[in-house]
Amino acid sequence: MNQSSNITRQQFLKMGALAASAAFLPQLDVFAATSKKVGLQLYTLRDLMAKDPEGTLRKVAQLGYKEVEPFGYSDGKFFGKTPKEFAALIKELGMTAPSGHYTTGKTMPKTKGTLTNDWKRAVDDAAAIGQKYMVCAYLFPEERTKLDDYKAFADLFNKSAEVVKAAGMQFCYHNHDFEFVALDGKIPYDVLTSGTDKNLVKLELDLYWATRAGQDPVALFKKHPGRFPLWHVKDMEKTAEKAFAPVGTGSIDFQRIFDAKKTAGMTHYFVEQDVCKLPPLESIAISIKNIDKLKV
Repeated sequence: MNQSSNITRQQFLKMGALAASAAFLPQLDVFAATSKKVGLQLYTLRDLMAKDPEGTLRKVAQLGYKEVEPFGYSDGKFFGKTPKEFAALIKELGMTAPSGHYTTGKTMPKTKGTLTNDWKRAVDDAAAIGQKYMVCAYLFPEERTKLDDYKAFADLFNKSAEVVKAAGMQFCYHNHDFEFVALDGKIPYDVLTSGTDKNLVKLELDLYWATRAGQDPVALFKKHPGRFPLWHVKDMEKTAEKAFAPVGTGSIDFQRIFDAKKTAGMTHYFVEQDVCKLPPLESIAISIKNIDKLKV
């Protein structure tokens, strides 16, 4: 399996996860719900959400997740539902959506609801479902071929963040590993962090991708204290492949990272697993069960 984060736009939108096995589904209730406010980035369940968003969200709630982070907002809809419909559904299930993922729109100019197309409507709809954060989720390879691209994105993030701030929310940027690979002699992540207003543009640290890139999350918190209100919590297999793994089954020391949450300024964290070798619902069940063992 290629673990590179340099996926194409088509792969990002269409890349499938393993379907949940029928044998597993009736057993979801064996996992005790946690009292912790654990969130889930719904991209982990993208295939299931595409087929049955309401049924899938019910299973997520049943597992004990209290928060979800939507993705794929487009033209006024969250998984085919209006903001009012989506907000009502997650409220019924006892969940909230404090954050959501968005793209720049640079490679999808006709898609409405991106940073460069109908952004104000996206902001208004995010506020309507109760979001507090709006996150730029990913920069596609064709968007970032040179260092000047990152400088331009820093400007775009600042401008986009002003609109988000005016609506009473916070803009963030979510990393992968490529931002830590030198380009034209500089580290893109440094270009983005230094080129953006630290109050306007916060950061959602993906703990897996940062670790895979050779970064220490705690060191990043100390370098940019208070700038990481959001985290993606995913583990890394103890293999040469370093594949994605359910939380608590891999090599990342999550307790050490959670112990530094005040330095980071963390307010919400979301389980995510880009690719699951087990059925995705089983993977996220393992993750929440192991998070419940942590002091968070």
